[in-house]
Amino acid sequence: VQLVESGGGSVQAGGSLRLSCAASGSIFSINAMGWYRRAPGKQRELVATITSGSTPEYADSVKGRFTISRDNANNTVHLQMDSLKPEDTAVYYCNADLIPSGYANWGTINYWGQGTQVTVSS
Repeated sequence: VQLVESGGGSVQAGGSLRLSCAASGSIFSINAMGWYRRAPGKQRELVATITSGSTPEYADSVKGRFTISRDNANNTVHLQMDSLKPEDTAVYYCNADLIPSGYANWGTINYWGQGTQVTVSS
């Protein structure tokens, strides 16, 4: 099982980017999925999460600007980022709590993507 992010890049302040993350491999089920970020010199922080029933939660710093969504049929999660600010510059990581096929009795396992760079210039 692996999580593969796409969609990072560079944009000017006020612009938009859309990140996507696809979970691949033999998967029994996926519970919560989410996005975290690590800015230079800072610790990794939560950006947004979404439950299997598509209930979202957001960090205060991105509320009203970012939208998280998921496609359960394709095991993907997206992060639409609008009104980007220079302080949103970070490496963004996809995260998922999932049960690989054959491990249904083990409970969920937490997986991370490799990260994708988002750079917002002023």
